[in-house]
Amino acid sequence: MPYAPAGRAFYDADSHIMELPDFLKAYADPALRDEIPEVSYSASIVTDEEVAVIVGQGNRHSPEHVAAQIAMGDELIAKSKEIQALGAFNSADRTTALDLLGFRKQLVFATHSVAMPFSPSSKLEHRLRYGAARAHNRHMSEFCKSDRRLMGVAVIPLDDPDLALAELEFALKAGLKAAWIPHRPCGERSPGHVDLDPFWARLAETGTPFLLHVGGAPLQLAKAWMNNGRPPTKDWLGGGENLRTKDIALLHEGPEQFLTMMVLDGVLERHPNLRGAAVELGAGWVPELLRRLDWVVKHWSRNDENLQRLRRTPSEQITQQLAFTPFVFEEVGSFIDQSNADLYLFSSDYPHIEGGRNPIGRFEAALGERPEAVRDKFYADNFLRIFADA
Repeated sequence: MPYAPAGRAFYDADSHIMELPDFLKAYADPALRDEIPEVSYSASIVTDEEVAVIVGQGNRHSPEHVAAQIAMGDELIAKSKEIQALGAFNSADRTTALDLLGFRKQLVFATHSVAMPFSPSSKLEHRLRYGAARAHNRHMSEFCKSDRRLMGVAVIPLDDPDLALAELEFALKAGLKAAWIPHRPCGERSPGHVDLDPFWARLAETGTPFLLHVGGAPLQLAKAWMNNGRPPTKDWLGGGENLRTKDIALLHEGPEQFLTMMVLDGVLERHPNLRGAAVELGAGWVPELLRRLDWVVKHWSRNDENLQRLRRTPSEQITQQLAFTPFVFEEVGSFIDQSNADLYLFSSDYPHIEGGRNPIGRFEAALGERPEAVRDKFYADNFLRIFADA
């Protein structure tokens, strides 16, 4: 029996590839390969030693390891994690994993290979930034092409609007199903800048959602915020390069700022067919975002001509066009009560350990006694609203 209970459709809004060292290099343009870095595991629990074993076996798990993973059956999601997981980097194994998980569709994001495409450095040459993005998108397309349940997510930097649009066209032709973009100002522009309007228009025209995801902006706060005169705090993995207490407490600020600009600059209003989602960035901040933007527009539209052009309230725009994945430890039922049931998506985060051992069980507990219609939206209907082709 698969992990997902029978009798209900489950659409997974977050899963990952665990890239091997040459993930980008092997798919980069030959002229760029020497300048494209190997994948780094410094901000994860993956060790160089275990990667070396996999590489030594020809970039694959041993048959014995694969057999042991398959034998886990419906406990796969609880026990099969990170780079040792079934289908972490092998597409055929991922098909088997998806059979065991029982999800109808699964978005597939990168894990460690977006550092160069999404670098906040203004000194990084566009040929390298977009060259690394192209390498990623080629590889992601290759990984997902043999199983229609796998919905590959392209990475598209917004630093140069023309190059972003060109990369979107490549991603569409390559069969990728969504565009992961950085949730920070790129090229000194708001996402609502007129230069980016052709990009949003093309997404809307093709029914391709944009996605925000953890890793699309620097994970850690400015060093000054951490300087309290005491020993440094370790991150949640026990090191120092991932999310620490203060980082996770304010993780929502980046996506909240980005989506606020999308509303106040009129992007969602001008492109009512545009869809998007914020993934693995939490959802506890969403109900207040709706309330705050509604009163901002109501009161500040007296002085701001841009706001006077809005025909729908921000809460209507966001509910109709966006969705959000709660963390497995968040009380999504409470968020629904504070806002509405159309806003939230189920996600497993497979094979990352952050997804927990039993995400469906955790979400079921948070949904409590709320009606089946609410569950239908959370596990399937809201996903199908954002990803209409799924």
